[in-house]
Amino acid sequence: MPNDDAIIVGAGPNGLSAAIELTQAGLRVSVYEASDTVGGGARSAELTLPGYTHDLCSAVHPLAYASPFLRRLPLAQFGLEWINPDAALAHPFDADECVVLERSVSATSASLGVDRQAYSELFSSGLEHWSRLETAFLHPFHLLRRPASLARLSMDAFRTARGLVHRQFQGAKARALFLGLSAHSMLPLDRIPSAAFGLVLGLYGHAYGWPVPRGGAQKIADALAAYFRSLGGSIVTGRRVNSLIELPPARIVMCDVTPRQLLRIAGLRLPSGYRRSLERYRYGMGAFKVDWALSEPIPWRSRRCSEAITVHLGALPQEIEASERAAWAGGLCERPFVLLAQPSLFDRDRAPAGRHTAWAYCHVPHASEVDMLSRIENQVERFAPGFRDCILARSVKSPRDLERENPNLVGGDINGGVADWRQLLARPTWRLHRTPLKGLYLCSASTPPGGGVHGLCGYYAARAALHDLKK
Repeated sequence: MPNDDAIIVGAGPNGLSAAIELTQAGLRVSVYEASDTVGGGARSAELTLPGYTHDLCSAVHPLAYASPFLRRLPLAQFGLEWINPDAALAHPFDADECVVLERSVSATSASLGVDRQAYSELFSSGLEHWSRLETAFLHPFHLLRRPASLARLSMDAFRTARGLVHRQFQGAKARALFLGLSAHSMLPLDRIPSAAFGLVLGLYGHAYGWPVPRGGAQKIADALAAYFRSLGGSIVTGRRVNSLIELPPARIVMCDVTPRQLLRIAGLRLPSGYRRSLERYRYGMGAFKVDWALSEPIPWRSRRCSEAITVHLGALPQEIEASERAAWAGGLCERPFVLLAQPSLFDRDRAPAGRHTAWAYCHVPHASEVDMLSRIENQVERFAPGFRDCILARSVKSPRDLERENPNLVGGDINGGVADWRQLLARPTWRLHRTPLKGLYLCSASTPPGGGVHGLCGYYAARAALHDLKK
């Protein structure tokens, strides 16, 4: 057998996307994956009881659904089917009220009272310029190159979420809805660019919805792997790469790993200055995750919560701010902000007939070992009395558990590293996907455009490698 032109270390969505892009360019490519299954952060398994499918990490996938790279691949031919409810997100409040982010901006803003017009203006303007905004947000340097052409929304992206909601909104409902969206940044909400995450996720909800793949996140990875194999690519699972010297010769080696793993496998081959830069790379707060097998749907006090694939639990703006600030600073909240997904309401393939699954996590300090189970379930019970009576089984994962299952989730950080402006633009260093070693590249979520199942980190890394081959 001839040597491969390229070897990919890691079969997450980014590694598989890089492999596909290189193969489409005519290169011979092999992928080595340490786990027995492909997928990385997009995997599914029976974590609780037989017949109940749970997502190991990511569960709701607006970025995958809308990814300009994944969109052009024939993944439907390889088993990927999307389910896209009309409501992307529900945010309940204690007084049996609930705000729902729907595809329609006007329908969403109708329940925001005094902020109805302000919300409509903010997101309608974004949708009007969405094609340029999407390009900018999916590659942050574009935002810096053309801020004037993106007008006010460019400036909003450079704000803190806290600053934006206090400037833009007067009432608690709109503020809480936007802060919940912004909390996906895993940053304190008084830090830049937390507002950008709120804008992007809100706009994705209005432009595309927040869909899930039928059968679980694993279907995304399986479709990518199947398509790659159809192009002639090779995937070797159960093969952990401990050092670059273990790999056969190849013109390109692309690593779907974070800086910590690259330091381990590349070792002293990396120049000392670059090693020091990788050693300074910052990982953020962790996630504490729970999966439930349920006897029935979650009994939400507000029926509107059952319309949405995702539910944010942390009613008031000050609750959400306090939760994220504490996790960042190494503390904990009795009422953490909880992000919950309930895919079996819309996907019957996730559980036996009449049964259901749910998935939730909260942010905690990096590598925290504190058990947050009761706090998370108290938050669900707060908005859905009787929830605990529905639980048949549960799977609980601390940040350390998440990292043991997937070494890229360092300390439970599901975003591949802190996503402040410094590490969003120079991620993991100013070299971005390239390294000082000829032919060695990074293609993980620790490179632009960062976390999320969109494949673009792999795509951009592959484009960089193909450009370098022409030199």
